[in-house]
Amino acid sequence: MQNIQLQLDSSEIQNSISNVVTRLTEQFTPELHQSFVTDLAFIMIIGAVVTLAFFKIKQPLIIGYLFAGMLIGPLSPFWAWILPEGGSTSNALDSIGILSDTTALNLFAEIGVILLLFVIGIEFPYGKIKTIGRIAIGVGTVGLFSTLGVLFYAASALGLNFMDSLFIAAALSISSTAIIVKLLEETGKIKNQSSLLVLGILIVEDVIAVILISSLQSIALVGTVSVEAIIIVVLVAFGLIIGTFTVGTRIIPPLIDKVASAERREILLLSVLGVCFGYALLANLVGLSVAIGAFLAGVLIAESKSAEVAKLISSPIKDMFVAIFFISVGALMDVSHVGNYIFIAIALIAVATGMKFGGNMIGNLIFRQKRSKALRSAFTLAAPRGEFSIVIIKVGVDVGAVSAFLFPLVGIISIISAFISPFLMKTGDKIIPILDSKKNV
Repeated sequence: MQNIQLQLDSSEIQNSISNVVTRLTEQFTPELHQSFVTDLAFIMIIGAVVTLAFFKIKQPLIIGYLFAGMLIGPLSPFWAWILPEGGSTSNALDSIGILSDTTALNLFAEIGVILLLFVIGIEFPYGKIKTIGRIAIGVGTVGLFSTLGVLFYAASALGLNFMDSLFIAAALSISSTAIIVKLLEETGKIKNQSSLLVLGILIVEDVIAVILISSLQSIALVGTVSVEAIIIVVLVAFGLIIGTFTVGTRIIPPLIDKVASAERREILLLSVLGVCFGYALLANLVGLSVAIGAFLAGVLIAESKSAEVAKLISSPIKDMFVAIFFISVGALMDVSHVGNYIFIAIALIAVATGMKFGGNMIGNLIFRQKRSKALRSAFTLAAPRGEFSIVIIKVGVDVGAVSAFLFPLVGIISIISAFISPFLMKTGDKIIPILDSKKNV
């Protein structure tokens, strides 16, 4: 009898909240609710409150961003509870204005990734990158393809068909550049030697990701791998990188210094952002990731005498768009269906994390890196999956090559792995000094 009373009370509360929401939404015009300004207001206000709470409990802000997105997103179970299906408020969600313009959000999120990689690139002039290039290529390649191979067999063992296994293995073999870079920045490790190796590996993985997307599309459509397409992508990537370090370093830095001599920050800001987005556009036009172009643009700015000023004036803009990126990622994750895929998701996360850690350790050992440096890079790269993982699966779904359930599955894996990442990095920080002390004894 008491349980029945509780259920009735819960139903009455839910109906009351639904009626309040309905009355509130009727007071606003549809045009306002459908505008991007409304979505941006929700993101900034709720994002600020939630991230402040996470800062107070000493958790990485990136987790706060993701949680805020999950809280205010249109796919959140919270809103599904307030606005039940089939009720009089079944269409209220569309008019509430909570992240309704997801297309615009995705565009602004991409701007966040570009600016994030650009500002990080400013930290790494050509001299630093030159010292790590060969090792990054070797370690990144070993780590990625060893993870891909094991994941393919693991997915097959879990009952996925050949194409589903191939696409999910490729998607989960690539670490999230945006998440890792943000974590390194938040923890103050971005200038560490191990972080330089990690950034090099991430750039290598981005190039391989572009090759994988092209190859998987070819396999899905015609059943064969286009060797010519792979060769073209590799040659274009090397051409852009070599051109940047030979021609670009002689042209862009002097121009930026000349602009800086005017001593007007707004002109300098527009100039460095022009280089940033211009290079991102160039990379996109030749078939590469915009992240690669943005990072290389940052490297060019790093060669100028005005690098620190450029970083200082562009960082606030970067912070705003990066926040939008991570909040929108959290908002677009349909966590209401976690129960349907949770076993497969946990199994794939365990295999992907373990193999990414082990593959990077093997690569570091092959290239004779110090144990502490190898462990730090392996712990950093092990868990997070994100932007390229989602893109690869979306490509498979769009061409009809893979099952539709893979998209929410990779979304769930991305969100869980993003939560795991900072704790893995903290674990590494605790374990590595202990191992070093034992070595010295």
